[in-house]
Amino acid sequence: MQSIQKMPMVALRGLVVFPYMVLHVDIGREKSVQALERSMALGKDIFLSAQKDISVENPSLDDIYSVGTVAKIKQVLKLPGDTIRVLAEGLYRGKVRKLLRESPYLEVEIETYDNHEPPRAEDIIKEAYMRKISDMFSLFSRMSTQISSETLMMITSLEKPGEFADVVAANVIVKMDDRQKVLECVDELQRLKMLAEIFSHEIEILKIDKEIDSSVRMQIDKSQKEYFLREQIKAIQKELGEAENDAAEQQKLREKIELLPMSAEAREKALRELKRLSMMSPGSPEATVSRSYLDWITDLPWGMYTQDNLDLKNVRKVLDEDHYGLEKLKDRIIEYLAVRKLRDDMKGPILCFAGPPGVGKTSIAKSIARALNKKFVRMSLGGVHDEAEIRGHRRTYIGAVPGRVISSIKEAQSMNPLFLFDEIDKMASDFRGDPAAAMLEVLDPEINNTFADHYLDIGFDLSKVMFITTANDVENIPRPLYDRMEIINVSSYTDEEKLQIAKRHLIGKQAKEHGLDKKQVRIPDAVILDIIHLYTAESGVRNLEREIATVMRKSAVEIVNNHLEKISVTKRNLKKYLGLPKRTESLVPKENTVGVVTGLAWTAVGGQTLPVEVLLMEGSGKLELTGQMGDVMKESARTGFSLVRALGEEYNIPGDINEKYDLHIHIPEGAIPKDGPSAGITMVTAMVSAITGRAVRCDVAMTGEVTLTGRVLQIGGLREKSLAALRAGITEIIVPAMNKSDIDELPAPVVQHVKFHYVSNIREVLKIALVKG
Repeated sequence: MQSIQKMPMVALRGLVVFPYMVLHVDIGREKSVQALERSMALGKDIFLSAQKDISVENPSLDDIYSVGTVAKIKQVLKLPGDTIRVLAEGLYRGKVRKLLRESPYLEVEIETYDNHEPPRAEDIIKEAYMRKISDMFSLFSRMSTQISSETLMMITSLEKPGEFADVVAANVIVKMDDRQKVLECVDELQRLKMLAEIFSHEIEILKIDKEIDSSVRMQIDKSQKEYFLREQIKAIQKELGEAENDAAEQQKLREKIELLPMSAEAREKALRELKRLSMMSPGSPEATVSRSYLDWITDLPWGMYTQDNLDLKNVRKVLDEDHYGLEKLKDRIIEYLAVRKLRDDMKGPILCFAGPPGVGKTSIAKSIARALNKKFVRMSLGGVHDEAEIRGHRRTYIGAVPGRVISSIKEAQSMNPLFLFDEIDKMASDFRGDPAAAMLEVLDPEINNTFADHYLDIGFDLSKVMFITTANDVENIPRPLYDRMEIINVSSYTDEEKLQIAKRHLIGKQAKEHGLDKKQVRIPDAVILDIIHLYTAESGVRNLEREIATVMRKSAVEIVNNHLEKISVTKRNLKKYLGLPKRTESLVPKENTVGVVTGLAWTAVGGQTLPVEVLLMEGSGKLELTGQMGDVMKESARTGFSLVRALGEEYNIPGDINEKYDLHIHIPEGAIPKDGPSAGITMVTAMVSAITGRAVRCDVAMTGEVTLTGRVLQIGGLREKSLAALRAGITEIIVPAMNKSDIDELPAPVVQHVKFHYVSNIREVLKIALVKG
């Protein structure tokens, strides 16, 4: 009896389900999970059919056998790793008539077949076949250890021919093609005939297996167990015709190992592993591990070097094409190449580009590789906390693989690529080891010529690799690593540099990505500067590029909708593209104020202004500190308070200030953690202003560490801090006299528009900053 039904379908890999079978099926693919959920939601059965090629990840209807089994879902269990284990019971056969739905799951219309045929004259033939197959099954179960006595009893008790054939096929047939043939055979008599033929073939194979076992046992002594096992494997391989293929493959591996210019240690270990492989069964897990190990060794680029382009003029041209500014960094690359030209055996340098996000650290590494004609590989170290990520896993672990250093070298197919370690300041360590310690062996030029990956367990030469690392904050780089690297600061961009980068690179790049010609969207310099000032607040140009991308997207909409040829972005219509300005009003005071001083701070994302507010209240001499100050900054505040009391008579500070008054020091934007000693002179100036009532000049910012005796000590990050002051409209900056030598490295706009005051003690600071009363 036939009927037409619609139901979801699951394609099974390497599995054919028969009616009357109760088995577990693991489902992991998204389409299969969706089909299962749909079936359960509707309370319907599900159609299970085998996939023709198990390697196809997303099968279409052509990739699946048309005949399958309608099954009932009896139990569903979720396993780790997004896999669902289903207990299903096969009900009856079905054949796909047409595909109703392909996404998000497969749904088909099937023609179903009743499992039982009506009584016919040939039933007596079926009974004869059933008896014959029962006898063969008994013989098979005696020769094979795979069939239990319970299964034998259960099968011999079955009386219905169709059910008998399906249950026997499910328990005996191994080959998937044979299982599918039996499933597709609807006629019960034909199915029994086919099953008898397959059974006969399986019994013959078992007989041959017994003969092979006997012939091997006659050749060897019982005490030589290991030799016996090897001979048995060889005899089986010979019978199957596999021995010649394995021997040929091992011979090719041997020739490859002997021809590759690998180290003597590597060649000896590879040949030893090949010898072990020749003694193993090809299907054993150990053979798979050995073969994978030999593949890794032979696939490494032994002796393969790219020819460096040492033309200094060409390198400078390429770097200038790709990046505007960054002169110090470009000069260092040219210096490296000049030395390389004079000395061929120079070891690869380890450069570290340190600077805020978005200034081009990663992209300039790519440009260097292009300029030098080197292969480029990149490994991000952000969040890496497992030493095995660097050194690999030992082969004793299941699923062991080499570390990402060796994997990247293999991918590059070169012994002298440019290797970029991104975000080296963001590594972590835990119970799985310290990756920073493993990085020492990679980056130390004295020992990285014998870098030992745990998986390979041989020395590999990394001395010709040009290593470049990037970091946002060098303070977070482990000291041993820091000592082995040359730090090159990639500082914040000035507004002029951002303007040039936008004109030369960003606008053209974003226009191309949005299907536009650079000439179709006109963005004048004044508008670009408005985008920089009103919509971004950053050291690099990442947000600037995003805003330009927004302009391009909205311009594309206008061009398509209004059939325009060109778009011109002006100061007036900029809000139409980017909305209201995103920059909030600066916290820098607009007028001279008592107790409020503008300090300057360095952060991992560039320089920032840091207003400090102080309030004097009646009390008992307490010092209140708020605004998420770190320990160093709190100590600096206490040092400053002691210094203020010492300046008492000189600045008319009451002698009983520590008995009758409280001071509250607050740094706005309290949600942001702040630390460091360079706000020392800022807090002292604010305290003196609050106590004496003298206002502080609003056009002056300052930075410097202060001591108990009033000396002003050197600070770092002057370039970023001065750029932050310039962006905030500050015209004068007070800096320690010790930092006078740093002025030469400041950008030209800062030197032109900002006046620097060099001070060596707190009295000089107060003289400049306080308004005369």
